[in-house]
Amino acid sequence: MVRGGEDGRVSGAGENGGVTVSAELRADCANCFALCCVALPFAASAGFAVDKAAGEPCGNLRDDFRCGIHAELRGRGFAGCTVFDCFGAGQKVSRVTFGGRDWRRHPGTARRMFDVFPVMRGLHELLWYLTEALGLPAARPLRADLRRALRDTDRLTRGTPEDLAAVDVTAVRDGVNALLLRASELVRAQVPGRKRSHRGADLMGARLAGAALRGANLRGALLVAADLRKADLRTADLIGADLRDADLRGADLTGALFLTQAQLNAARGDRATRLPATLTRPAHW
Repeated sequence: MVRGGEDGRVSGAGENGGVTVSAELRADCANCFALCCVALPFAASAGFAVDKAAGEPCGNLRDDFRCGIHAELRGRGFAGCTVFDCFGAGQKVSRVTFGGRDWRRHPGTARRMFDVFPVMRGLHELLWYLTEALGLPAARPLRADLRRALRDTDRLTRGTPEDLAAVDVTAVRDGVNALLLRASELVRAQVPGRKRSHRGADLMGARLAGAALRGANLRGALLVAADLRKADLRTADLIGADLRDADLRGADLTGALFLTQAQLNAARGDRATRLPATLTRPAHW
């Protein structure tokens, strides 16, 4: 199975195809210097109550790198913070790349640390997808290529701050995405019947309640505020789909491909929504 080894590195997949996402790919805020609260910009909107420039600490950030309104984020207008997921990039940059030197006590590291964080996040997101793909039985013919891509991507995350700043994440993503698409096609080919393709489609506010979307290609689809109540999304490819405020009440997302916790956190659902085993039901549902 895919897991973090003794040195914390992402390792390969076993013959049974099962997957355990390592702790390295899950956010550990206690071991991060609140990089998402400082490095990234946000604009006043439905997700954020105020404007904040990149590199500027959020006004709610405490001296101990904890959020002063963590338990009230949604009620205070910071729902966007509850949606964000760094895939473990925050603790990697804080504890590995910069060896535990935080930007407050070592201000000389701040600019480079903030530049490296989004690069690391992009690489960690790819590691998450590759880990999932390695656990798909139908993608067995691609396992050697997937393992190689995982090792190469993981190696990039172990570089120096200078190495990481020079990484072309877009180029890395393009290479990995081609492999993930092949894995997706192998899995969805096993779904009987005609599969719909809405790749990159603008389905904002679409009325898709009860829609038969099993095995559909929804990669990069704009599904903001779409009505997907009781829709059959089993084995649908949802990589990069925008699910903000999408209504997933009663929908079946069993086996959905490349769905992330951040996408679920941005959507609306209920106890009847069926989820992949690797993800959890958002508290606000």
